Amino acid sequence: MTPVDYDSILSKKAKDIKPSGIRRYFDVANEMEGVISLGIGEPDFKTPWVIRKAGMDSLAQGKTQYSANSGLADLRVEITNYMARRFGLVYHPQDEVVVTVGGSEAIDICIRTVLDNGDEVLIPEPCFVCYAPIVTLSGGKAVAIPTKAENKFRLTAQELREKITDRTKLLILPYPNNPTGAVMRREDLEEIAAVLREHNILVLSDEIYAELTYNGRHVSIASLPGMRERCVVINGFSKAYAMTGWRLGFAAGPAPIIQQMLKIHQYAIMCAPTTSQYAAIQALKNCDDDIQMMVDEYNIRRRFLVDGFRRMGLSCFEPEGAFYVFPSIKSTGLSSDEFCEQLLHAQRVAVIPGTAFGASGEGHVRVSYAYSLKHLDEALKRIQRFIESLTPVKAGKTASHVL
Repeated sequence: MTPVDYDSILSKKAKDIKPSGIRRYFDVANEMEGVISLGIGEPDFKTPWVIRKAGMDSLAQGKTQYSANSGLADLRVEITNYMARRFGLVYHPQDEVVVTVGGSEAIDICIRTVLDNGDEVLIPEPCFVCYAPIVTLSGGKAVAIPTKAENKFRLTAQELREKITDRTKLLILPYPNNPTGAVMRREDLEEIAAVLREHNILVLSDEIYAELTYNGRHVSIASLPGMRERCVVINGFSKAYAMTGWRLGFAAGPAPIIQQMLKIHQYAIMCAPTTSQYAAIQALKNCDDDIQMMVDEYNIRRRFLVDGFRRMGLSCFEPEGAFYVFPSIKSTGLSSDEFCEQLLHAQRVAVIPGTAFGASGEGHVRVSYAYSLKHLDEALKRIQRFIESLTPVKAGKTASHVL
């Protein structure tokens, strides 16, 4: 009997993809005693009751069948109402919206719909971990655009223009940003839009953190003149409504693109979870106040963490969106991976190395503040003890700045 040669059977593209740096630290932390984890971007709030009740009611009423491939008609209507009310974006519920299994599926099918072999996708980094692997699996080439702390981790028109080639098919615009917390304000987006209007390039605007924006409202690039027809907007319910486990997202965009995405969705998924869809209708109708409550609480935690890291002597960019801070640990003399490994084993605190989000994340770590203030306070105390324990060679003048 011929033995199975798995190495020859498995796809080279799949084998070459690195495992998620986020999950690595999450898994290690789960196996250790007494770990405080600040690694996962998951709200610590319960899903609002009205949403949970709608899901339970749908089960009690036996509404457990498949929905339409593109999602429940009532949900798609509510999505378009929400997009118009919150962001000034107008879409037709019939053929410009598809409901997906989380925002992640929406990202996946958008990229697969657009790319042919060798097409290039521009990705500002640091960024969420899934974009480049999906591009690779779709036969495309991921082209990183490193962003800089001195530019508030925003993509600039010059950086964009320098990376565009004849093979550029898609720009991924991940703002508010995971891991940096950076946002693109209207004036920043207008400069990007001016470049894009000169080219036949689609934008995948990942706006999953749109509601978690501080110091002003979120602006979608799709709302700017001449950009709606060039954009697929990705959003969902996980972050704003504390519905991570419900696995529900959506994509909105021009009908010629959404209808092609729907075909992939039909064959790969069929439809998003029906129970989650009924619950999401109530989220969109009745939970604006719940969103504001969570945003207010995140804002307190945001300021608490930024102040805490700065008091330790760590330079910390002030995030304006999402629920992450991205402090620089360069003054310690450690790489991002070294810092995270040593912190985890010395003080039982789990944070994520910046390199998990692209090479330009080196010298930083991502810290989530989707946790209680009590949780964050204890974590800061432990991180402070770790900083103080570093040798002068590694820590430089850091220890003298710690309270």
